[in-house]
Amino acid sequence: MTTQPSDEPGTVVPTCYRHPGRETYVRCQRCDRPICPDCMRDAAVGFQCPECVAEGGKGMRQAQAVFGGRAVTTPRVTWTLLILNVLAYVAEVVGGNPVVNAFAMNSYGVAYEGEWWRLVTGAFLHQPIGAGGLGLTHILFNMWALYAIGPELERRLGAARFLTLYLLSALGGSVAIYLFGIAAVGASGAIYGLFGALFVLGRKLGYDVRGVLWLIGINVVLTFTIANISWQGHLGGLVTGALVAAVLAFAPRGNRDAVQWGGCVAILVILVALVLVLPPFAVEAELDLLR
Repeated sequence: MTTQPSDEPGTVVPTCYRHPGRETYVRCQRCDRPICPDCMRDAAVGFQCPECVAEGGKGMRQAQAVFGGRAVTTPRVTWTLLILNVLAYVAEVVGGNPVVNAFAMNSYGVAYEGEWWRLVTGAFLHQPIGAGGLGLTHILFNMWALYAIGPELERRLGAARFLTLYLLSALGGSVAIYLFGIAAVGASGAIYGLFGALFVLGRKLGYDVRGVLWLIGINVVLTFTIANISWQGHLGGLVTGALVAAVLAFAPRGNRDAVQWGGCVAILVILVALVLVLPPFAVEAELDLLR
């Protein structure tokens, strides 16, 4: 304990253990060290010092999301993904074709040029204004969908599991695009993966999922009726998202973490293996014609 002389001979005045220049007669209820007003933390009885409060918090059980992981109050992963997609779109508008050409999902680039990053970066790009097709509508719809259902899924799954679901769904959409030998951009694979997850988690929790089925059905119809939409990426993301959600939702509580993360790793390995082992079908056919 740090002390300093008092005005009365033979006595000392206690000073805060964290701020030696501050006199105080208040002590921590746990460790009995003197603490100044800046170091006081309300306790059930009296006050505690910051270290004792932190130590006591370690023994408290952390609140969990429904399907594991820490409970989420602010959906930071959802907001971060929204910001990244918007920033990528701004980069496309400012940088023009060079940005799209370098980072869009392109089956030939992945298969024959070793440009593996396209499997991920293509899911953060969207068709810019003036490029034909959906233009601005593309990113507006995807970001609206992420804003509408992302926070709820993140709160149910926890931040890490939600991010895993999003990225694996995006990768699943890109792998489907790769296998069919086309080029495409957009977060639609990830968004459709969230649709699939919403259905699976709703079923697990006993909710009425007819509204989700209508949502998926309408979007599938739009996928096949509107020109310049990659149905491969949409369905690849939908299937992957549903599979990931099934792993997360139906893992046994006894060893839930191991089953959940092991299942997600297994899905990742399968997706990577598909790219490593199989050539893109359509691109391979075009190359055969050129030989």
